[in-house]
Amino acid sequence: MNKQLGVIGAVWGVLGLCALLLWAIYRLSFYAVAAWDAPWAWWHWAFFAVWMVFMVYSEGYKGFQKGFSPRVVARAVHLSRHPVGWHVALAPLYCMGYIHATKKRRIVALSVTAGVVTLVLFVSQLPQPWHGIVDMGVVAGLIYGVAAILAFAIKVVAGQPLDWPTDVPATEPQAG
Repeated sequence: MNKQLGVIGAVWGVLGLCALLLWAIYRLSFYAVAAWDAPWAWWHWAFFAVWMVFMVYSEGYKGFQKGFSPRVVARAVHLSRHPVGWHVALAPLYCMGYIHATKKRRIVALSVTAGVVTLVLFVSQLPQPWHGIVDMGVVAGLIYGVAAILAFAIKVVAGQPLDWPTDVPATEPQAG
């Protein structure tokens, strides 16, 4: 039963987090599409080109592929091997590092969340096409991120080891 609970937690953690990111992509895509209805000057196009490259590299490659995505999958693997009922129930949050994580990981997770919320509030005040251009870059980075999470998960399912820190506390809670 514990093994099944662990597998359920790992799958729920990865797919639940991917669903959350896909929901953000869906919501932001409306603003991105609306940007095409506004008139664009050359500086909009220049910013768009630079912003897209920046976001795919910084958010997609550096943020997701080189950091967040392998850690999410490593934590899902850890959860599959050490299932605890409430960790399984909150598996997406577990995989993101909000619960049962080192103090540093929790601080980083909460800081990134606070930063994202602040940026969302700021960007929501921008007029079109700026709002949509920014959101296009975010959508591109999030799509890259979902693909990276799924790619790491597929590698693990295929039997390839994932040598990535889980950032769990040194002591494990009792299963149950």
